[in-house]
Amino acid sequence: MQEFWIRITMPVIFSALMALLLWSIFSAVAALLFVLLVLLVTMVGHARQLYSLTEWLKTPKIETIPEAEGIWGEVYSRLYKMVKRHKQTKQDLATELLNIEQATAAFPEGVVSLNGGNRIEWCNPLAEHHFGINAKRDIMQDITYLVRQPEFIDYLHAANYTEPLVMKPARHDDMILSVKLVAYGVDKHLLISRDVTQWERVETIRRDFVANVSHELRTPLTVVNGFVENLQDMPDLSHDKIRRALDLMADQTKRMDSLVADLLTLSRLENEQSPLRAESIDMAELLQAVYQDGKMLSAGRHQHSLDMSGPALMSGNYDELRSAFGNLVSNAVRYTPEGGTIRLCWTERDGHAVFSVQDSGIGIEAQHIPRLTERFYRVDRSRSRETGGTGLGLAIVNCIAQRHQAKLDILSEDGRGSTFALVFPASRLEA
Repeated sequence: MQEFWIRITMPVIFSALMALLLWSIFSAVAALLFVLLVLLVTMVGHARQLYSLTEWLKTPKIETIPEAEGIWGEVYSRLYKMVKRHKQTKQDLATELLNIEQATAAFPEGVVSLNGGNRIEWCNPLAEHHFGINAKRDIMQDITYLVRQPEFIDYLHAANYTEPLVMKPARHDDMILSVKLVAYGVDKHLLISRDVTQWERVETIRRDFVANVSHELRTPLTVVNGFVENLQDMPDLSHDKIRRALDLMADQTKRMDSLVADLLTLSRLENEQSPLRAESIDMAELLQAVYQDGKMLSAGRHQHSLDMSGPALMSGNYDELRSAFGNLVSNAVRYTPEGGTIRLCWTERDGHAVFSVQDSGIGIEAQHIPRLTERFYRVDRSRSRETGGTGLGLAIVNCIAQRHQAKLDILSEDGRGSTFALVFPASRLEA
């Protein structure tokens, strides 16, 4: 501060000394004129610099800061440093804001910031997709104007956010959202949404699985238990009746044994700790074995054919592939009326190896095809039980296909037969 005042008063002190000198040499008028001239020049210089500063402040850029000498030069120098620091801070804040926006955009959940009036202050892209809102257009709009489901409005107004709300968004009928409000700041909330569609599907499959396996086991157990009670209560049963009861009990216990065996197989295949043990498979040997198994199961009731024009060798697990191929063949035998045809093909198509089983059986309606690989899913439960199926065959086939990076394709038409094909990637083929 002291240095500033010394520098600002130096011209005045210098002009005063010169005025005294002029007074002593010439006259008081000359001294006064000299002082007025110095003051006028100083004022014009300051006015010029003030004008330059005013003009610069209209469009302040670091590249166009005025230049000057003396005290104004120091002012501009400090102003340059201040603007440079401000520009750097602005760039740093812009970078941080960009990082925050990128981070929130990468969130696996949708996030909407609501003020005290439930108006949208900000949202990330996933929230836009979940609720059908626009981050620019809908800012400061009441969220209830855009998300109008009654259950959501009730949840918002109830102010009890300990448990999330599960709802279907209006613009996505096939999506299920889990929505939760979290308070933050002063009378503000974060609306967090998560897509739980897949989780809900898995949960539905789990519930159906528990119900179905209980039902599947209860039926044979009821039959066996009924015959046991009859045998206990009827000591005068004839030999034929006992034989019939025992035969039916044996059938039901075999069915339970098959069911448990398939459940254990499926559990083993789905276990992440059970990696695929691949080997080089002679496909001719495997296909002949599956073909002969199918003919034995058919017992002469169908016409069988085998086409082996595909690759001779493939990398995979022999036992798993024989199980998958065998399941497809046994399904064809079960659901093809007597006298029908069953064709097995091993071919190469577009660089992929394809095993297919084509039958002239009863076929499947289109609406059932997407669910055929679900556990215990049956198009016709009574007909499936009559043929001896456990309802797990295609689930096992699909699991084995996934372990071999293959895809299960199903083509069928009600009353006109079906084709089940396993398409293996080129990476599985061996020269």
